Amino acid sequence: MIEAIVGILTGAIASMGLGGGFVLMIWLTGFAGLDQRSAQGVNLLFFLPIALLSLVFHIKGGLIDKSLVKKYLLGGIIGAIAGTAASHIVPNELLRTLFSLFLIGFGLRELFTPVKSEEQGREHTE
Repeated sequence: MIEAIVGILTGAIASMGLGGGFVLMIWLTGFAGLDQRSAQGVNLLFFLPIALLSLVFHIKGGLIDKSLVKKYLLGGIIGAIAGTAASHIVPNELLRTLFSLFLIGFGLRELFTPVKSEEQGREHTE
């Protein structure tokens, strides 16, 4: 039952673009007992259908800036290939440490970076 609740919560958070993958990774490694590498695989497979469904709704809502997608897509593909290759080389404990440091750094940045107004955000995408 708890797995269904975690799935619903992480799916909802992910569909809003708020980091559902972080939540699921923390759950899988911290509470469900999976090693980092296995949790990464489950996380990626879990989010494929959620990302596709969310993408459809975001496109219908006019929330996708196609020019930004074009700018970042090639780099994202290269990064995904490099990251996957690196995850097979890097020991599991180091992966856990790197993921933890990433979460801490990202969390600190979110806490201490001033929030942009909605209008400022749109200026950068037009």
